Amino acid sequence: MKRILLLSMSLILVFGIIAGCSSKGSSGSGGKSDGDVVTLNFFQFKVEIADQLQEMIKEFEAEHPNIKIKLETVGGGADYGAALKAKFASGEEPDIFNNGGFKELDLWKEKLADLSGEPWVDHVLPIGKVPMTDEDGKLYGMPVNLEGYGFIYNKDLFEKAGIKETPKTIDELNDAAKKLKAKDITPFSAGYGEWWVIGQHLLNIPFAQQEDPDAFIKGLYDGTETFKDNDKFKEFKSVLDAEIKNANDNPLTTDYNTQVTLFASGETAMLQQGNWTENMITEVNPDINMGFLPIPLDNDESADRLPVGVPNNWVLNKNSKHLDEAKMFLEWMVSSETGKRYITEEFAFIPAFDNIEPNGLGDLGESILTYSKDEKTIPWTWFQWPDGANKEFAATIQEYAAGKIDYDTVLDRFQKTWDNLK
Repeated sequence: MKRILLLSMSLILVFGIIAGCSSKGSSGSGGKSDGDVVTLNFFQFKVEIADQLQEMIKEFEAEHPNIKIKLETVGGGADYGAALKAKFASGEEPDIFNNGGFKELDLWKEKLADLSGEPWVDHVLPIGKVPMTDEDGKLYGMPVNLEGYGFIYNKDLFEKAGIKETPKTIDELNDAAKKLKAKDITPFSAGYGEWWVIGQHLLNIPFAQQEDPDAFIKGLYDGTETFKDNDKFKEFKSVLDAEIKNANDNPLTTDYNTQVTLFASGETAMLQQGNWTENMITEVNPDINMGFLPIPLDNDESADRLPVGVPNNWVLNKNSKHLDEAKMFLEWMVSSETGKRYITEEFAFIPAFDNIEPNGLGDLGESILTYSKDEKTIPWTWFQWPDGANKEFAATIQEYAAGKIDYDTVLDRFQKTWDNLK
């Protein structure tokens, strides 16, 4: 009996050692046991890369079997900001989400993790740190990429219309529109049904073309500047009129997808959008030959510049139960060969990091890169506007496009919006 008891105890001890070794051997990334799978909720707005982002996540999960990422995308015209606030209000706080920086950083700062000490920070280009750095020098976001926008134009349709020199002034733009119409080509694909297309990107132009955009915006806040007395905002009427008079049918009900598709299918010659549309356009027309034009307000050729900036940032919820795993995912995205390949080749992004070569850029990405290298850029200013102003600005522009108000009323409405929300 003693021998049997001793043998039984020995077997129990042996199996215990084996089980312990097995448990240690199956530990996944992040030190989690095989049965302890972590799920990160990733809530983002860039519909243009939703499919590619999902594929990248699959590759991350394959390398990190103990981390799962649930991706949810809200964008392309939907109000991501409102949807994000609803997530937090309902208690369904995401682990990873987007933040535009500047005033948006101030609004969300109490929810954001300080990322200043992360290993990727040393590789961020200087322009990439600006939106998410606070007054204490702490960095709260990883730049998604660099982007630029303007009038995307179809080079083959321009050639068909006999346009030999690309327009850089408002008179040249109107002349190009006339030549296109003479060949039965609709000049502009206008998506005036989307608030951000007109109330944010288009309206940024008179802000960004100021001699000192930051000083002008500061003046609007302290009352020393007005829209009505500003030359650039007086001139903004000219580009609105050029686009509205030479656009597709029903621009006020044209959404983002329709706007891009009209251009991609060759039904229009110009599109006020950015290089983020590259994948959508080439999926419809892989052989399209395209590039960028500036959005002119007057006849000053020195305004041949494109708005280039950081469109948004990846941020982490500081209250996340899985903050370490979320940080691991951000680091993997910009340091692993797989992540870097997706950023450049699959997303067609211009990277905001010096350790990622801008390979695989399409026509639009290359055009933005050329303007950037030639230092022919103007800033993105809407992150400095009062919260909610962009949508009210868009509603005013829509009323003008519909012929319901004159341009003096437009400038009055802009001022009222700013003063009410500042």
